[in-house]
Amino acid sequence: MAKLKVTLVKSLIGSSKSQRDTVKTLGLSKINSCSEHNDTPQIRGMVRKVQHLVRVEEVE
Repeated sequence: MAKLKVTLVKSLIGSSKSQRDTVKTLGLSKINSCSEHNDTPQIRGMVRKVQHLVRVEEVE
């Protein structure tokens, strides 16, 4: 199964509480923090919700 590497690239200041909660659920806390997740529809949905705050790369 493919994996996604998600990196927080923008600050959470000014974002809504639901967006901050989504970023925390993805395992990100500070700018440039990274986490890897399996490529599932649930993770894709969370990434889409905060796509303006994160960078996503596919990892083999």
